[in-house]
Amino acid sequence: MVGESLQKILITGAGGMVGSYVDFGIKTDIDTLDVSDLNAVKKAFKKYKPEIILHLAADTDVDRCEREPERTYKINTIGTYNIAVMARHFNTEMVYISTAGVFDGRKKEPYTEEDIPNPQNVHWRTKFLGEIIIKDIMPRFLIVRAGWMFGGGPQKDKKFVAKIIRQLNLPEIKAVSDIIGSPTFAKDLIEGIKILLKEKKVGLYHLPNKGIASRYDIACEIVKIVGASTKVIPVSSSYFNLDAPRVASEAMCSKIDIMRPWQEALKEYLLTEWKDYYRSEIAKSQK
Repeated sequence: MVGESLQKILITGAGGMVGSYVDFGIKTDIDTLDVSDLNAVKKAFKKYKPEIILHLAADTDVDRCEREPERTYKINTIGTYNIAVMARHFNTEMVYISTAGVFDGRKKEPYTEEDIPNPQNVHWRTKFLGEIIIKDIMPRFLIVRAGWMFGGGPQKDKKFVAKIIRQLNLPEIKAVSDIIGSPTFAKDLIEGIKILLKEKKVGLYHLPNKGIASRYDIACEIVKIVGASTKVIPVSSSYFNLDAPRVASEAMCSKIDIMRPWQEALKEYLLTEWKDYYRSEIAKSQK
């Protein structure tokens, strides 16, 4: 699944963080394809006649999902149902991005593809329901679970890494140290999906970068990479009083060995896509 065949892939949610690394196929976003509208989805399949659909469209703001569950189910679950129904109808293969959050976080070791999901908040339940729907409807599918996402640079990244970078002009930053996960560079995720498609893989795969970290670990790594003088203070998960429940572990491992260590991926991300931003901010803080 390389070269010309990649151009026959229809991508939903291509305007987001992960979509910013998609360099192939037919890209749609919320303005051109509302996945919660079944008629709109049907029209898109008729128009583009894709061989594969890469379903990236989702509400990924975990705390907003907890506050607005109806909206979240409409986008994440009904939207996925609509895509799957039309994919089956048009004999189109489907690739779905899920999350490490489908697990309850009680396991001491990293979660494998064989572990049983038990999601603990609205966002994670809607994503797991998407998995169930796809397995029920689709004869051929690829479900890829990602970990703590980073990527997209200053324009697209609204998650933890971006928040830390934007605070590097402060004398200290607080970061949670009692929850662990698997950092995932969105660029590497897309490259990993390309490999899976090329090898014609089907089924369920975990695709985080290698290694496990707490948010505190990631923040410390950011400070080290960019050479900031900011001090990182470890705090418990209860410190921030967030709307959505979190679990102790979102750590995953994969049955395939195609992803690089998260530290290596993070370094590339910071030294390329954020270089001008953080150098400017650090210079301001040192004046």
